Amino acid sequence: MLVILSGVAGAGKDTIKKELIKRMENVESLPSYTSRQKREGDIEGQTYHFVSKEEFEEMIKNEEFYEYDIHHNQYYGTSKKLLNQKIQNGKVIVKDIDVNGTEHLKELLKEDTKIVTIFLRVPKEELRKRLEERIDKPSPQEIILRLNRFDYEESKIDLYDYVLKNDNLEKTVQIIKTIIEYEKGEK
Repeated sequence: MLVILSGVAGAGKDTIKKELIKRMENVESLPSYTSRQKREGDIEGQTYHFVSKEEFEEMIKNEEFYEYDIHHNQYYGTSKKLLNQKIQNGKVIVKDIDVNGTEHLKELLKEDTKIVTIFLRVPKEELRKRLEERIDKPSPQEIILRLNRFDYEESKIDLYDYVLKNDNLEKTVQIIKTIIEYEKGEK
């Protein structure tokens, strides 16, 4: 089963993903490939798989991605090989991905993979505050770029099975755990 978490940058996708992996058995992350530079705290193969723009473009030519997109002038993509391996191993995969990637994965995998989509909502002012307080300290231009995407991401909410307001980490994690158990048929 593939569980997709979406929401604008700063909505808490990565934090929630890490908590789910800590608290649930058989749940793993599927890091995207990216051409962006490593930031403080990033771990190769856990946060992302980091490659150069040239390497990413070569992977595109070789059709190694189910989907890819450009965000904030950097490539991000989902590896066919890594996703298929984890699904074949019976893992519940939690993937944070944008609305475009969600749309593509749902379309490409709908016939042979159970996909559960969850959109995390955060009020715009709360989002601004979170972005300003991030450890990796985005520049004012990056914050504006991410806030400008807010309305677009929100306009795609109808793609999602579940829409949650992420204003309390513990509550949100508990709700998502319940969703995963329900969707797996455990509740």
